[in-house]
Amino acid sequence: MSTITEKLWRLAGVDVGRALATGPVQAIWGGTVLAESENTVVVEGNHYFPPEDVNREYLQASDRHTTCPWKGVASYYDVIVDGERNQAAGWYYPKPSKAAAQIKDHVAFWHGVKVKRAPQR
Repeated sequence: MSTITEKLWRLAGVDVGRALATGPVQAIWGGTVLAESENTVVVEGNHYFPPEDVNREYLQASDRHTTCPWKGVASYYDVIVDGERNQAAGWYYPKPSKAAAQIKDHVAFWHGVKVKRAPQR
């Protein structure tokens, strides 16, 4: 990681030495597992799930977009479980800045989606 990238991550509150989560983490809403991964990237306290570990059948693209000064433009997903919609409850960066390249297309959640350690199996 470049020195500039390390400085940006530290300014954003990322522990560069521990940016990757250890152990499986789940995102759950309405009793349904939306995502589960051992390879989330933690940025500013949010777990970003790799795209291949997200259950996309529960996500629908939203028209919402926001801009983060250091990560870039975020796109959002509505979460839909059993006909219930949680608007803009997931977000991702399709074209992040160089400093946030590690989370490209990774999905993070909020608005009542619980992100926690997965149970031991």
